[in-house]
Amino acid sequence: LDGQTILVTGSCGSIGSEIARQLLKYNPGRLVLLDRSETGQFFLGRELNEAIEQGQIEIVIADTTDVPRLKRIFLQYRPQTIFHAAAYKHVPLMEEHPGEAVKNIVGSTRNLADLAVRFGVESFVMVSTDKAVNPTNVMGCCKRVAELYVQSLSDRGNASTTPSSVPCRFVTVRFGNVLGSAGSVIPVFREQISRGGPLTLTHPEMTRFFMTIPEASQLVIQAGRQGQGGEIFVLDMGQPVKIMDLARDMIKLSGLEPDEDVEIEIMGLRPGEKLYEELYADDETRLATKHPKILVAESLAMERRLIVERVDQLMQRAELGSDMVRQELKQIVPGYRPAAECGPPPIASPERSLPIPPRAA
Repeated sequence: LDGQTILVTGSCGSIGSEIARQLLKYNPGRLVLLDRSETGQFFLGRELNEAIEQGQIEIVIADTTDVPRLKRIFLQYRPQTIFHAAAYKHVPLMEEHPGEAVKNIVGSTRNLADLAVRFGVESFVMVSTDKAVNPTNVMGCCKRVAELYVQSLSDRGNASTTPSSVPCRFVTVRFGNVLGSAGSVIPVFREQISRGGPLTLTHPEMTRFFMTIPEASQLVIQAGRQGQGGEIFVLDMGQPVKIMDLARDMIKLSGLEPDEDVEIEIMGLRPGEKLYEELYADDETRLATKHPKILVAESLAMERRLIVERVDQLMQRAELGSDMVRQELKQIVPGYRPAAECGPPPIASPERSLPIPPRAA
């Protein structure tokens, strides 16, 4: 990464901003930090002002669904590495607005990945989520479609680049929740405790994987440099955490007693939510890498021609209503089962003790 021009999308988000902070340690030639949030970019610019004054960072306002704008950015800065962290993340909102999830997650990834090929980018790292595994919500299913699209480019031969150029390495990094992020339950619990409660939980048996923002960001960077192209890397998130235990611990750490000083209310699962998350699909094989905290989820990739056709059709139907969008998503990800079709969630741990074979050469 030394001396490279690096583009980070979603730069004022929890993961994107931390990736940017950590990339500064590797002496990049220039960091181009892209987000459409004016306020977020303003405060990120204030934080990183010294690096901006030294010409090491460019703060860019842009929407990743705007292809002409993205083309101008690629022409101006010529990025060599891309960390694509921009995406909608709130599951219930995306259930209500599936067309927007398609445009923001699938469309943005397609736009950036295609431009990466066209402009000879060396490395493209997409940040994904455990919600892409056996998805029951629109957000997770859109992330799975984006994974398939990125993965397909590694089998394409990058025909649109010049013969002398190095094909872009497209890799995906999949992980669970990060503690304290904008989409995490931690800030919600903190705010509810400050008001005296109650803390609202969706289900007493709900579990989630958690990792700190700095650790997740560091592993995203390391995984992105490991890949040969086409891999879906999975971060070792440890054991899943019971959200009820987390809620009680946060109340106690605030010097209060659960159920006495602060009540806990069970509200029921929200639209699209699962009782637990998984890091691997049923048809994926876990493979070890040289890094103990980074694994590979190996599965069959979708044929390039087919995923391009399906994504084109999905994008055309993004404005045609929620049911139409969900039907189209099912065509691409047969394992997608909207929560309404799944019935009551099973109360069981998703973790299976599986041997992890070494990754094939």
